[in-house]
Amino acid sequence: MHVAIVGCGQLARMMALAGWPQGHRFTFLAEPGEGTDCVKGLGEIVERTPEMEGESLFTALGNPDVVTVEREHVDVSLLSTLKPHCSVYPSPEAISYCQHRGREKTFLNSLGIQTAPFHLANNAEELSASVKTLGYPVFVKTCEEGYDGYGQWVLKTDEDLANLVAEADSLPEVVIEGRVDFDREVSLIAARDASGACVFYPLTENLHRNGILWSSIAPADAPEALHAKAKDIADKVLNALDYVGVIAIEMFQAGDDLLVNELAPRVHNSGHWTQGAGISSQFENHIRAICGLGLGHTINSQHAGMVNLLGIEAPKEIISESNVQHHVYNKSLRPGRKVGHLNLVSDDRHTLEVKLKRIRDSLYED
Repeated sequence: MHVAIVGCGQLARMMALAGWPQGHRFTFLAEPGEGTDCVKGLGEIVERTPEMEGESLFTALGNPDVVTVEREHVDVSLLSTLKPHCSVYPSPEAISYCQHRGREKTFLNSLGIQTAPFHLANNAEELSASVKTLGYPVFVKTCEEGYDGYGQWVLKTDEDLANLVAEADSLPEVVIEGRVDFDREVSLIAARDASGACVFYPLTENLHRNGILWSSIAPADAPEALHAKAKDIADKVLNALDYVGVIAIEMFQAGDDLLVNELAPRVHNSGHWTQGAGISSQFENHIRAICGLGLGHTINSQHAGMVNLLGIEAPKEIISESNVQHHVYNKSLRPGRKVGHLNLVSDDRHTLEVKLKRIRDSLYED
């Protein structure tokens, strides 16, 4: 099949690399000025022009069988113009829920899924009133855009609030989240096809550094009841959205409870470990789902982990280790930029935890 991917970053790259062995071919849609190094050589790259929509966009992309995305920040109205010509997965409607944090949290609560307490604000007065109601500390996030710690503020004092209020005239709509006392951050990667069949990867435990995912390990060390609760949350979301493809659900674990932080309607950084775990990776299952193929196996018999390469190259002595799988994205180095990752597996969880920590400490001495 011919798959067109909106976006030209590392996630598009890894989807294409997973789809090539299945016999699929790829086209990539780039916004004007968007970097395309990640996908060079993997298919035709089309730079969007203002007149491209509907049939003209479909033709420019080479008449694909299906269009998918590597990010949620896309023009959903533009995607909708492609629906008369080919399949679009996940649907523009599903993506739109995830483009606005307030809309997303309201949707989750409507399904009976817990989130942090939240308020929406469009101006300084509403912002101040929301902070007063929720109490310090609060987390303020732009409703749209913003990722990896950008477009987010932590307010702990009246002084913090006053400083942000001073910027309020230039702030977009924001969501104000109350404090959640959580034990750790976890995520679940799941996939659904057009027939309604679903598969779930094990719950993954995540570590963050400066608001960016640093390292993951799966399965998370948790009772089966917690894994089952995460699957139930994913099942509700997938079916309510009539979702097709892979989705990531980022959550806080607070005791026996799971509170959803964010949805990502795409393959996700916290699922990169699936590439080296001896199962169908999240990238393969996304392609399987959107192309109408049977979904692949997701339950790994080993423990698997991942370390992000953030603005650094991994030294030869690390990537030469026998159970380290090295992925690079063809990106230039820049502080904090995701330029690659390392996957590891082990039969023993403690051994894997020790090795992940050793690699993190070696790569990030500060």
